Amino acid sequence: MNAVSRGLSRRLMLSRSAAVVGASSAGLLLPEIVRAQGSKLRVGFMLPYTGTFAQLGVAIENGVRMAIAEKGGKLGGREIEWFKVDDESEPSKGVENAQKLVQRDKVDVLIGTVHSGVQMGIQRVARESGVLNIIPNAGVLAATRGLCAPNVFRTSFSNSQPTMGLGKPMMDKGLKKAVWITWKYAAGDEAFEGFKESYTKAGGTIIKELGLPFPNVEFQALLTEIASLKPDAVACFFAGAGAAKFMKDYAAAGLQGKIPLYGSGFLTEGVLQAAGPAAEGVYSALHYADSLDTPRNKQFRTAYAGQFKLQPDVYAVQGYDSGQLLVQGLGAVGGDMSNKAALYKALETAVIDSPRGKWTMSKAHNPVQDIYLRVVEKGDNKVVGVAAKALADSGAGCKLG
Repeated sequence: MNAVSRGLSRRLMLSRSAAVVGASSAGLLLPEIVRAQGSKLRVGFMLPYTGTFAQLGVAIENGVRMAIAEKGGKLGGREIEWFKVDDESEPSKGVENAQKLVQRDKVDVLIGTVHSGVQMGIQRVARESGVLNIIPNAGVLAATRGLCAPNVFRTSFSNSQPTMGLGKPMMDKGLKKAVWITWKYAAGDEAFEGFKESYTKAGGTIIKELGLPFPNVEFQALLTEIASLKPDAVACFFAGAGAAKFMKDYAAAGLQGKIPLYGSGFLTEGVLQAAGPAAEGVYSALHYADSLDTPRNKQFRTAYAGQFKLQPDVYAVQGYDSGQLLVQGLGAVGGDMSNKAALYKALETAVIDSPRGKWTMSKAHNPVQDIYLRVVEKGDNKVVGVAAKALADSGAGCKLG
């Protein structure tokens, strides 16, 4: 745990010693808890604070707290009591951990999470209990499609949104035949949906789909196959350490500079140092870039670095926007969580002045936002332009609105 995590842990109110209600407990429905509006608003973080995604959890929490602190440290005039559960990025504990916050700590708002598998547990608890859930990262399509709910709002992206921004820029460069490669799991499949829709709509042809089990990083045989296929370009979805290794192996196979490489923005997000020269020239699409040259982004980055002694990333931005959304929603109802119709209306109609650019909420409660095309130059994701303007996820299967 780093110094920032330890500091946050000390400042947070930790779980009380009430008995844990296990996932096997009968029923999730709870009687409506009525508290005076003068009482503290109970906000719970269910994020990864240990393991691979720990730094993401810290960045999100930092962003939430920063946004609320900028507006006086209250939500709708109410002071805040904070709670925290480490979700360990463990889907099998998703329901149990969400219940800790909802049933034991009786939070009014549940902010979580990063891992899409864990989000499905939160989704179940949120839908059955009615607790307000703000999703600051997990891109699983079902959360704002078939399993959408009036009390669940996402401030990040759907898994298909970033790759929806790849099709037109690739075709504009005359890259008419592409190979797709990813890990074969839900996030990879959902990212492929966005790429396939945008690329084929723009006139491109996907000549081969390649995949390997998650989190396998033995890419050599597939890279040999790509070389033999001789596509105009390769498009992919990888993230984290696996993304860095893929780019290094791609370069080592002699493909860098010969067959252009494109990907969801998470291909190059947070791994440029690890990938080194192998990342140079790689294109990606994402709803944010550190180098966005706007006064709003510069102001945010300066303030965040000054407060936390860390450089913000896309996860910090998503946390910050989660805080901004709560400030607007609770402000509209004067902190009255019982006025659900007005609260949800305020959240649905909010315009978020984000470091990524202003965005609004879709009818299915997913951001309608610009997707930026970036290229790695000298170890930085340089913004080339807007790949897709005000892009909305389809919301297919969502019955809201």
